[in-house]
Amino acid sequence: MDQQEKPTQFTAEDIEKNKVISALAYIIFFLPLIVCADSPFGKFHANQGLLLLITGVAGSVILSFIPVLGWLLLPLFSLAILIIAILGLIHTLNGKAKELPVIGKYRIIKNE
Repeated sequence: MDQQEKPTQFTAEDIEKNKVISALAYIIFFLPLIVCADSPFGKFHANQGLLLLITGVAGSVILSFIPVLGWLLLPLFSLAILIIAILGLIHTLNGKAKELPVIGKYRIIKNE
């Protein structure tokens, strides 16, 4: 799936001012919602971080209940989640608003 960048939603000032806090959303998703609550760029990455957290937790729980095959796939799944988080972090620090692969198109936190 093609990752879409959303440059029209965010001002250059918003991106430059909030990109470090927004990058931390991939570690602690709600941090941009507290520190820069009025930033659309921060909200976008907080949403991406929340989607990543939900996917990681749900996938880990599901795979841990599946005997043998699930236990073998769990480390690969965890590695994939880590790689996607690093990808999101790198895009954010570069000032880009790219959706995460597969899960990034969903919106839980609205930008208004």
